[in-house]
Amino acid sequence: MKKYAMILLTTVITGSLMLSGCGKNAEQHNSSSDSHAASTGEMHHSDSGELPEGLQEKKNPTYPVGSQAVMSTDHMAGMKGAEATIVGAYETTAYAVSYTPTTGGDTVKNHKWVIQEEIQDHTDQPYAAGTEVVLNADHMPGMKGAKATIDSAEQTTVYIVDYTPTTGGDPVKNHKWVTEEELSIQ
Repeated sequence: MKKYAMILLTTVITGSLMLSGCGKNAEQHNSSSDSHAASTGEMHHSDSGELPEGLQEKKNPTYPVGSQAVMSTDHMAGMKGAEATIVGAYETTAYAVSYTPTTGGDTVKNHKWVIQEEIQDHTDQPYAAGTEVVLNADHMPGMKGAKATIDSAEQTTVYIVDYTPTTGGDPVKNHKWVTEEELSIQ
């Protein structure tokens, strides 16, 4: 019986670590933080590769599909310095946003990135800092349908990437989004 209890406990702990592997740490509940890794909860990593309607592929991207790049961002634990395989490249406006999750809790500040096509009833024109919008993005629990404020906007190429965290663990498939400025060639 002790053996089964230990297996169950190990399974629960492993599952919890996997869910928290997206940068969730003690600092995340500090609502004054402007660091993505410090202000976000668990992110969803769907391997479906589903894209928002209207998203345009980038022609001749700096990092073509199938190529390798090194990430310089720390959106999540184990991301910085990880080798990424490019899964998709798209031309759009990327936003850092602050929002209060629909599930309750502290305001998430400076979440990077939500793209133009993930904003409810988005227009073709980029939104200015300070604009209030409703999110269609579902990167984290409580994000979809949340009211958000645009912190900053950047016209860029965004990438979907696959990578294995430098901290170990299972490979991450179809991570959305990494901007061109957050990638480099080895």
